[in-house]
Amino acid sequence: MSSDPKMRRTLHFKFTLPNADADQIAAMVKASAPFYQMFGDMRIRLLQNVDDPAKFTHEIEYDAPEALEINRQKIASDVRLQTYLTAWRSMFPGAVEVDVYREL
Repeated sequence: MSSDPKMRRTLHFKFTLPNADADQIAAMVKASAPFYQMFGDMRIRLLQNVDDPAKFTHEIEYDAPEALEINRQKIASDVRLQTYLTAWRSMFPGAVEVDVYREL
């Protein structure tokens, strides 16, 4: 699948942590980097809202194989992704908003 055409995607995880230590959150994001290697070339950022420091956005840019991106259900049902999302959501007590974007 490595020769398949790729589609660049940007994923945003938006969450609020009222009593969060930003350094701890940043360390967790850095520790999760090996998981993202399965997506190939990628970029990860953790953003903290300047006006409301309890709000964070975890941004991930990655290249999805076109064949899989066409059928997003296949990606969503990937066991590795489900395992990661379950663990990730368990760390955050409130709702986690997830958005996927494409560049125009």
